[in-house]
Amino acid sequence: MRLLLTAVFAAGALAGGVGALATRVAVAETPAAIRKAPVDDLAALKAKFRRPDSVPFPADNPYTEAKRVLGERLFSDTRLSADASISCASCHDRRKGFADGLAHGKGVPGRPLARHTPTLWNLAFASHVFWDGRARSLEEQVAGPISSPDEMAQPVPQAVERLAADPAVAGAFAAAFPAEPNVTPENLAKALATFERTLISPPTRFDRWVDGEARALNARETEGFRLFAGKAGCANCHSGFAFTDSAFHDIGLPDDDRGRGAVLRLPRVEHAFKTPGLRELGRSAPYMHNGSMASLDAVLDHYQHGVVERDTLSSDLQRRLSLSTKERAALVAFLGTLTSADDPLPPTNLVAREAGPTEPAARVSTVTQHDTQFSPKHLALKPGERIWILNNDSRTHNVRVFDPKLNFDSGAQDPGETVEIAFPEAGRFLVFCGIHPKMELYVDIAP
Repeated sequence: MRLLLTAVFAAGALAGGVGALATRVAVAETPAAIRKAPVDDLAALKAKFRRPDSVPFPADNPYTEAKRVLGERLFSDTRLSADASISCASCHDRRKGFADGLAHGKGVPGRPLARHTPTLWNLAFASHVFWDGRARSLEEQVAGPISSPDEMAQPVPQAVERLAADPAVAGAFAAAFPAEPNVTPENLAKALATFERTLISPPTRFDRWVDGEARALNARETEGFRLFAGKAGCANCHSGFAFTDSAFHDIGLPDDDRGRGAVLRLPRVEHAFKTPGLRELGRSAPYMHNGSMASLDAVLDHYQHGVVERDTLSSDLQRRLSLSTKERAALVAFLGTLTSADDPLPPTNLVAREAGPTEPAARVSTVTQHDTQFSPKHLALKPGERIWILNNDSRTHNVRVFDPKLNFDSGAQDPGETVEIAFPEAGRFLVFCGIHPKMELYVDIAP
């Protein structure tokens, strides 16, 4: 199903101001296997980072302008916090890369939080949210900071009750959700998630260069891009338009935070954290999940001689990185082209589409994994049939299904191992990797 909607942004109510999005929905970005493009094939490399022409919205929360407007309003509403002192916008400031500029932000109690505030740019293309991926969608994420005793410190039902007592807010909910015109936790989550999906970072000089404007980047910046995609190995994880594979990696930071390991309870992903996107990078310092690095030079120092050696280090991490002073300068210069020159309002003319499979369903029973992709990515089966998933990749995967009809967790699936899944009932099932969540396989079960 396609909905064509033209997005028009104007300075608006958000602290620092994102305005109105008129309507429109179509195809999503395609995940890029950047290593398939040789570094000397500049055109092929550039294509891997081209801006998507659409934004995916889930079937159970499709885009509407009324929901976006309500979500923007709620994003700046301090009544979501227990003492009405902070809002979402307090910690996610557009002018600071939708982060807060602090190593560790503070919530209602005033204590430093355990992790650095992550950016919200381009989360429409993410599958799991938070540094450890514990929320499987933006809708699921909403309750986290509201109810966390360290952040907004308010039970969601209490927040809903406070909002419902305001006739103007209740009216906005009724307009946004005509089929269920009430202030509910579900509608609160859907409105905020809708707004957050429209936070697509604006075009920069890099995008103009990708689209063919040869002089948009100078020679040093172009060389920095080649280093990023080649020798430095950055694109192993920072891939695609948003410069993130949305996967979880241990990059050898010297702290005790278990990250994804505490969520999946898999030793293989201890100390692994979600790859942050690099768009608007110049506004979002400090860096890393613990906010420990104040500059890009500090980040490069870490990768060159600060990585803590341990068994859980990501197989995608570039080992023994050695860059000259000139190469480091070129790489930093390139990264500077990912930040917009002006106040970073989301762009006009967004297109949205219903999330889901993008290829016809195949009638096969064997699926392979390679380069963090399933092949095929869409299957059609009958109830009672099963599939076998073979790991032909060089990485460990974790095959999962979370559905009321089927709850499956493979544990660690190492290279060469096969996972078997039986589908007893009709329906559409999403199979994904808990370590590389953008690996998605849709399985349609019909009589």
